[in-house]
Amino acid sequence: MSRVRRWEDLTWEEFAGLDTERTVAILPVAAIEQHGPHLPLEVDARINRGVLELALTRVDPRTPLLVLPAMPIGKSDEHAAFPGTLSLSTDTLSRLWFEIAQSVRRAGVRKLAIVNSHGGQSQVARIVAQDLRVRLDMLAVAANTYSFGDPPGLFPDAQARHGIHGGAGETSLMMFLEPGSVRIDKLADFRPASLELEARNRELRYHTGVTIGWATQDLHPSGACGDATLASAQAGRAILEHVAARLAVLLDEMADHPLSALRRGPLDTGPQDDPPPR
Repeated sequence: MSRVRRWEDLTWEEFAGLDTERTVAILPVAAIEQHGPHLPLEVDARINRGVLELALTRVDPRTPLLVLPAMPIGKSDEHAAFPGTLSLSTDTLSRLWFEIAQSVRRAGVRKLAIVNSHGGQSQVARIVAQDLRVRLDMLAVAANTYSFGDPPGLFPDAQARHGIHGGAGETSLMMFLEPGSVRIDKLADFRPASLELEARNRELRYHTGVTIGWATQDLHPSGACGDATLASAQAGRAILEHVAARLAVLLDEMADHPLSALRRGPLDTGPQDDPPPR
């Protein structure tokens, strides 16, 4: 029998009956932003929902999970030049996620997975997870859906490295999850400037270990990066299965990870239930 529940379905009294050692709260976070001329603004939010829905069917039935309401708007300022993009500042977003986690902690739940599907806020998720560990004594994990990768050999290597926004991967996922939302007549090979930079430079890149601060139009004027003509619903299904399976394993492992592994240091005085300075 599944032990997956929605946070908002519980009464306040039912929190007293939770397995606080093993229960993992899940905070789905995404973005509403442009994805080129061929995809709708909801891409990140829709992929997040699709991945999580499938992953929750793959977790061990003994794993207790509480799914928090999704936060679909994120930090998307790199897309601000394109109409329709909604964006919060880093300060606002980090405070929002941290304060949600404060409420989770006050309810007695000390494990939180921030399931993020937008590349532009992965740094925020990692910083918040670190703050939650240090300030609230929580096991917090930043789980970026795209970090689980694609099935091996699905797309050419260059596409895997450079098709970071509205390319073959995201277009394939949307063809599978919401086929009617893809503007098929506008599919193209949106060759990003990162390809030329990689060919010309040894170190200076747009998105590797050393990165330029960039806005999306720097990579391609359409707002998309990657070869969307390689996309297919079949590839989208393969990606979804791959990512959901790995996310399910992560959630099981979080439930099994002992809270005793969060060791106290010599100056620890316990959790500080206040927002971190920004």
